[in-house]
Order: sequence, then structure tokens, then C-alpha cells
Amino acid sequence: MDLNLEYAAHQQALMSAKAARSDKDRHAHLLQASIIADRISAFQKRLGAAAACAWSASQLATTAST
Repeated sequence: MDLNLEYAAHQQALMSAKAARSDKDRHAHLLQASIIADRISAFQKRLGAAAACAWSASQLATTAST
């Protein structure tokens, strides 16, 4: 997995959500971002990456506030 590409895709999904013209489109982009975040988190956890804990906590906080 190329984490740089995944992080970029995640960021793009978030930016697209912010620019969405409808709630339906916003939700679709946020769902895409969540799926990408889950992929990144799972990959990091499989590697035992220390960043995985911080990423997961960040995503939980973001999800809880949306």
C-alpha cells in the first residue's frame, strides 16, 4: 500500500465533502474518506505502526463530530 496515495485520496475526499453542493454528495464523500481511513488504519495496525493509534483516535474524534 502506498500510504502517500491513500493519505492524498483521504484529503481529497474531505475537501470534496467540504465543497459538496448537496448533503447527499457530502455524505458520499465523507463515507469515501471513512473507508480510506479504515484501510490506512488496518494497514498500519498490521505493521504494528505507532502512528496507527493516533490515526484511529483522530478518526474517532472526526466521526463523532460529524
